Amino acid sequence: MAKITKVSPLAPASFPPLPEIAGLRLATIAAGVRYQGRTDVMMAVMDPGTSVAGVFTRSATRSAPVLDCQAKIGGASDGPAAIVVNSGNSNAFTGHYGQTSVAEVTRAVAEVTGVPVERVFTSSTGVIGEPMKHERIVAKLGELNATLRPDALEEAARAIMTTDTFPKGASKTVGIDGKTVKIAGIAKGSGMIAPDMATMLVYIFTDARVEQGALQAMLSAMTDRTFNCITVDSDTSTSDTLLLAATGASGVDATGNAEFAAALEDVMLDLAKQVVRDGEGATKFVEIRVTGAATDADAKVHGMAIANSPLIKTAIAGEDPNWGRVVMAIGKSGAAADRDLLSISFGDILVAEKGWVSPNYQEAEAAAYMKGQELVIGVDLGLGEGQATVWTCDLTHGYIEINADYRS
Repeated sequence: MAKITKVSPLAPASFPPLPEIAGLRLATIAAGVRYQGRTDVMMAVMDPGTSVAGVFTRSATRSAPVLDCQAKIGGASDGPAAIVVNSGNSNAFTGHYGQTSVAEVTRAVAEVTGVPVERVFTSSTGVIGEPMKHERIVAKLGELNATLRPDALEEAARAIMTTDTFPKGASKTVGIDGKTVKIAGIAKGSGMIAPDMATMLVYIFTDARVEQGALQAMLSAMTDRTFNCITVDSDTSTSDTLLLAATGASGVDATGNAEFAAALEDVMLDLAKQVVRDGEGATKFVEIRVTGAATDADAKVHGMAIANSPLIKTAIAGEDPNWGRVVMAIGKSGAAADRDLLSISFGDILVAEKGWVSPNYQEAEAAAYMKGQELVIGVDLGLGEGQATVWTCDLTHGYIEINADYRS
């Protein structure tokens, strides 16, 4: 794997302080899954009464851990729960060996923690197609269990990194009926990032009490507006997993609560944007706002066509306001568009309107705007009320360097 020596220029100044979540304890360790001397396994254990929801990649070649998690989500929901995550090996495209690895790890976790095996969830990220040395993880589970503590979220965020240049965390606190509910999440993701979902692992915890069915419905809807609205390189992973655990330890029932839902979505969107900011080789963070589409779905199709275009992404890297490439991406997307109604802007600069370059457009002004690290591309299709916002980054030589050496 390419050695990452530089933190993304788009990274936050520091890892944010995350609150301890009652009913949650975590630990990390170096197990040598692929590399020696590197923390590469994290374990989280949640108290009895925890509800767990999840969304996963829709890849046809999804990994053994993803398949196991999908089979368990929505099952027994009144006992304790555990999550074990490793980096370095994705345990994907490993046939029956992959299933064996998942079974061995989940069985061992159940024995060590006392959590029922049907409530043990695993995730793996890293190289595809290499059998998992699961015995290295199993050998460390006793030590992990003995060192569980409530204040280890940042360490957990670091343990799940692969080509990430910084750990990702976000949190919100919300008042409900005079009581405080906390939400905190961590994520990893840098490349192979595209909807449904991305090479992305996300773990969000709250001390609220939320019924499992309601938690799942909320998570699924919010994922479409957050993690499924980001892309780095248009490639969808075999391993994408987002797990949301509500321990209920606060005693506050947040089922159906609007303030809780808004806070949860804020945490998810914050983490999603951090993944884009850590896009492999990224130097620009780009928001694409599409309005005036025939439907919201069409707006998202157009937005992702722009966000995934290598021609647009390389133009952004080169700080070239090449709006003709935006026209191209809209035309190829397959969603409804009318050339003579189309308007395009870069930030506050109106570039084109009603199918023609704006009479007030100045190339030098747009070129100066493109030098910024935070860019907005606006598109109005003039067809209806549909709208969508998606987020992406530029495509640089750094992306090639990282991925050319990924397995070395």
